[in-house]
Amino acid sequence: MTDGPTSAVEDAPSTPVLTIDGPRATIRLNRPRHLNRLQAEDLGVLIALFDRIEADESLRVLVLTGTGRAFSAGYDLGSIGGAETSPAGGAGPSFEAVADRLEDLALPTICRINGGVYGGSTDLALACDFRIGIDTAEMFMPAARLGLHYYPNGIKRYVSRLGLDNAKRLFLTAEKIGAAEMLRIGYLTGMVAADALDTEVDRLAALLAGNAPVAMRGMKRAINEFARGTLDDAAARRRHQDSLVGPEIGEGMKSFAEKRRPKF
Repeated sequence: MTDGPTSAVEDAPSTPVLTIDGPRATIRLNRPRHLNRLQAEDLGVLIALFDRIEADESLRVLVLTGTGRAFSAGYDLGSIGGAETSPAGGAGPSFEAVADRLEDLALPTICRINGGVYGGSTDLALACDFRIGIDTAEMFMPAARLGLHYYPNGIKRYVSRLGLDNAKRLFLTAEKIGAAEMLRIGYLTGMVAADALDTEVDRLAALLAGNAPVAMRGMKRAINEFARGTLDDAAARRRHQDSLVGPEIGEGMKSFAEKRRPKF
């Protein structure tokens, strides 16, 4: 997957696009002419794609990215205040609900940051488990400049992942920061040159896809709950005990003894 010149079809704005390649699913935000700005109709599509991916046991990892020169310009400013309503007038998912669903997706997720990350898309990226970005990426959260009190779960993600001081800096100053600073504060998991982005994302996706899926899903859930201060200790301990007698540990131990990669 590359970010070279798009064809006329690819460049046509659309709701997010899903592609599947073996154990890897990729969702591509696809409004390149508007820096992949998300619109109200995209929110329900994203929720449906997340549900579809999670229900497919053959899928082991999700990559979220954008078409063209930006990851995403965030949510359509003209729709702020109406994010709870679908274009048809019925109840639709809020932007907060989309980010929360992405955070809680059972399988591991990678945000492939191919350019700028602005507004609400900064929270979508934070909702992913890993964020690999190019060295010319930049981000900013303009809520204070717009007079918008951001939704609580987005603020919580900023604080739990980036720390109190960094969350205050990004939300209250609305200043733009570059890739090196994004890496320093922990917003980026990794930073690479643009021509190395696919190689690094592919490497990480393959690594995650090759690990024990049930163990990873359980540990991801525990880590997220712990970060939110909502850890279900009893459930986490049950998953731990189950793993000691489950099929994954049998294959893991056998492959380790045989000095080969496990086949989960």
